[in-house]
Amino acid sequence: MSYSFEEIRCQVLKRVTPSESDQKKVQTLANSLTRKVEQVAKIMGVKVDARTEGSVAKNTWLKDSPEIDVFMQVSESVPREEFGTVLLEVAKEATKDYDQIERYAEHPFIEAVTDDGVYLNVVPCYKVKQGNLKSATDRTPFHTDYVKAHLTEKMSEEVRLLKRFMKGINTYGAEIKIGGFSGYLCELLVLNFGSFLEVLRSVADWKQKIVIDTEKQYKQTETLKKKFVEPIIVVDPVDKQRNVAAAVRPQKLNEFIAASREFLKTPEIKFFYPPKTKALTQTELLETIPERGSCLVFIKFKGKTTTVPDVLWGQLYKSQKAIQKIIKQNDFTVLRNAVWSNEKSLNLFVFELENRLIPNMKLQLGPPLTRKVECEKFLRKHLGSSLTVCGPRIEKSRWVVDVKRDYIDAVVLLKAKLGDGGKREGVADIVAKATGSLEILINNEIVSFYCADSGFAGFLSQFLDGKPLWLS
Repeated sequence: MSYSFEEIRCQVLKRVTPSESDQKKVQTLANSLTRKVEQVAKIMGVKVDARTEGSVAKNTWLKDSPEIDVFMQVSESVPREEFGTVLLEVAKEATKDYDQIERYAEHPFIEAVTDDGVYLNVVPCYKVKQGNLKSATDRTPFHTDYVKAHLTEKMSEEVRLLKRFMKGINTYGAEIKIGGFSGYLCELLVLNFGSFLEVLRSVADWKQKIVIDTEKQYKQTETLKKKFVEPIIVVDPVDKQRNVAAAVRPQKLNEFIAASREFLKTPEIKFFYPPKTKALTQTELLETIPERGSCLVFIKFKGKTTTVPDVLWGQLYKSQKAIQKIIKQNDFTVLRNAVWSNEKSLNLFVFELENRLIPNMKLQLGPPLTRKVECEKFLRKHLGSSLTVCGPRIEKSRWVVDVKRDYIDAVVLLKAKLGDGGKREGVADIVAKATGSLEILINNEIVSFYCADSGFAGFLSQFLDGKPLWLS
């Protein structure tokens, strides 16, 4: 059934807009946490001014995902080391009644979750004047004040629509795992363009490097393009030295552009609430993998549990890039690749290769005949060499030779390169230290793990399908 944009807008707003009772409940919890933080800090001998920040303070939070950010502002005289010691202990004590996890931005902070699913973040920062920042989190109170001063109640609805759209197309969140658009960036986009629909209309036409400077802090666009290297530049209204969109990966930007175009062409609720991936049955998986004709290589390992997801995903992505480089440098063709983790103890890379096996020899180009000295060196190197399979010979006015490859089996290659941890190849510690648990599985060898872990089953089913859920 198709709906008009206005019908979809009403449906989504009904689901994402907190009711009066929701607002009261969350605000009461925020006030309580703020007081608790100040009380605990006083007992521990630290003077802090605690205030609610983020989407709750700005009235842009989504009904189904309330998140309360309480910032502990301290004097500039407080040593930075105390952010990870006494102030971290204040945050832990203030949220001790809830499940906690230590996260990390520029410095550690505590995230807790209440029994009914409200996320609480307690973060330290310095109390400074605007433009005189001592840490990255010092900006947040200025962000809150800026948005509250400029965002109307009507525009809050537009921000909620944009956030839910971003969540639906999986481009929401500036954390390393996602590499997408932060809540503050969504707010700035709505402030700049005026509404959710106008944001999408603008985004649908984005082609080259995008520059948004709402407060006109730079006179020349070219100056901005030289200053910031990212494909999208959104100048922070409270700090012109910062690109609010710096965390947005090109892939997520491109997905946002593509989804915006499709939604404007055919508005559908699935862009906000996509259908859940239906995992393939074991029989379907056993049929699907061979039908592809490619080679799926799974590198599975147990990783030491980390309390900081950003550190985990940073190391996983670094290792993914390093392993891909190993594979490509040895002449195997990578069609696609991805990373999966349960963020507790199990991690997995999947590389889809064109072929597991490649020929024993490869063509190596030598110098053109016009370069006499280089030709002599080339001949001395390859004539009679144990690595030479065929040649040297002349083709199209230059010397060429067929030489043996170091590796013709991708599995043998990966076992050799990762056997000692792979640190020399650029692999991060989380992989390098897990060599004892590392397994390399090919194609249907993954089935037993697939059947044992529903989270991975959903991930692999989506990977094999290959298209975004909003396009299904």
